[in-house]
Amino acid sequence: MQMITAEEKLKERIKELTCLYEVTSIIVNCDYDQVEDALKGILHCLQKAWLFSEAAQVKLISDQYNIVTPDFPDNPVSLESNVMVFNKKVGEIHVAYPRPKFSEDDFLKEEEKLLINVCLEVGNLLERKQIKDNEIIIKRKMERADRLGILGEITAGIAHELNTPLANILGFAELLKTRITQDTQASKDVDKIINSAIFSREVVKKLMFFACEMPQQMSLVNIGPIIVNAINLMEPSFKKKKIVHKLNISAEPILLRVDTIQLTQVIFNLVLNAIYFSPVKGEIKIDVEETKNMVEITITDEGPGIDRKISDKIFEPFYSTKPVGEGSGLGLSVVHGIVKSHKGAIKYKSNKPKGAIFTVDFPKI
Repeated sequence: MQMITAEEKLKERIKELTCLYEVTSIIVNCDYDQVEDALKGILHCLQKAWLFSEAAQVKLISDQYNIVTPDFPDNPVSLESNVMVFNKKVGEIHVAYPRPKFSEDDFLKEEEKLLINVCLEVGNLLERKQIKDNEIIIKRKMERADRLGILGEITAGIAHELNTPLANILGFAELLKTRITQDTQASKDVDKIINSAIFSREVVKKLMFFACEMPQQMSLVNIGPIIVNAINLMEPSFKKKKIVHKLNISAEPILLRVDTIQLTQVIFNLVLNAIYFSPVKGEIKIDVEETKNMVEITITDEGPGIDRKISDKIFEPFYSTKPVGEGSGLGLSVVHGIVKSHKGAIKYKSNKPKGAIFTVDFPKI
């Protein structure tokens, strides 16, 4: 390494101080939605601060970001430091020169300290971003819980109001049918009234399931046969689209305190949704796993999946991605209501490379 004069040392210190100032300015003015742009700016500042800045290349590798300057060498001589977030290593920043023109001796001790300080600043930025992201997630969950709570109260009221007139329509229509013996067309029309009333009654039941207004009959049961029977009942739907379905469940009893009818409703809704969105000859997997404190049911399909923009709305009542007339928008909200009433949780994530994965966790209570 060539000798550095006092004047050159002073210039290097000025470059390092300037770098720290610029990095701090970038972080202070950073919008949390543009963290990647801020990190690119920080790497550019680092590049300028090195002794041989025209040859220096920088990269940041982390669990979320992979940012590399354009001419980063394949076999570099490099100086590196860890980026820590909440005392956990999440990545590294490397400053490199190309071999064989440069060697480890071309790095200054002050540059090593500068890199450590910049990594500390980057770690602080990522910590603040993580805190902000968590605040947003918690806020959304609270808002969603409030909306679902209000909707639950409204739908419970609607369901109770509709039950009596629907029962009257169904009862009087059936009574009228017994009196019509000669008029075939009138009999057919009454059948339509009866079928429509029965369909409407089922919608009201779904509303009551969502609002957790249906009386539960909780008991400790082996859920294996319940899940198997529910899936067997959907065999015609599987065959219609030539869908292969695989159920992975232990042969040993899996005991869980549940309402058996409501558990069947959960399996039905989730699997029927998977069938609806699956391609012909697709595959649906139903996995049931038991841990010490939890039973986890996972349903995986190969359909189009759910757009990230609407993924936070899918459990809201009356929200449906199906065409008009093909879905009431109550299926997933019913599942959400049942799972919540069992003190469980339901989650969605994308299947790779395509499809959807719904996971239901039932605690052993």
